[in-house]
Amino acid sequence: MSRRPVTGRSDVGQLARPAGIAAGLLLAASLTAGGAGAWLLLRAAHGVPRVLPATGPVDPVALDHEEALDALRDLRAGRLLVLLHTVLLAAAVATTWYGPAREDPVLRIRTDTQSVCGTPGAVRGDVLELKTPEGPLAVDLSRVTQLAAAASCPPAP
Repeated sequence: MSRRPVTGRSDVGQLARPAGIAAGLLLAASLTAGGAGAWLLLRAAHGVPRVLPATGPVDPVALDHEEALDALRDLRAGRLLVLLHTVLLAAAVATTWYGPAREDPVLRIRTDTQSVCGTPGAVRGDVLELKTPEGPLAVDLSRVTQLAAAASCPPAP
């Protein structure tokens, strides 16, 4: 039994435009929620520095109670924000892994003997490997009379 790691797409540049933007926004929102949650949790743990009045009596029980209520509020909000951070991060990863892939560019090429359409592959010297619906095809670039980008190739007859 071989073990394979669970992996997916790791580059948002490989996503179609709306999915790539969504992944970026989810990551930014996750970072914001995580940072705010961490700040609130630190504040709940350590309190907020404050200056006590210089005159008059200070009720230490009331101050402790107020500080405890502030800490409880920060703790609750911080926990929710960290949970939101986790959900947003998981959504960003899922969008990156399972979102639609960006489509390869399509070229329409006409030479003096043929007209072909496909996605470009490797170029070796003056020969372009064009991936067509019928299979790979070598195109002599020195014989190209017309070259244009296309949205898609027409279906094969």
